[in-house]
Amino acid sequence: MSPKLIVPAEIKICGTCSYWDGERKVDSELRVVVVDDCSEGECLVHGKCCNGLNHEDELNQECIWEHLAPDESIGKQK
Repeated sequence: MSPKLIVPAEIKICGTCSYWDGERKVDSELRVVVVDDCSEGECLVHGKCCNGLNHEDELNQECIWEHLAPDESIGKQK
């Protein structure tokens, strides 16, 4: 079992980007993301496999990192 890292959701790494499809756990209340240190996933923008801890600038200067903000409509009742 690999170590897990707790990362603030505002840090611009692949694991905190909404376009990364790797395995992670998101705690929207604490605004943190839990990622395995060796987790792999695909960048849905570039179609490349990458580690969740990669920094956006390491992959491509044209990275369009997007925050994992929770959908505000979830949980609201009309």
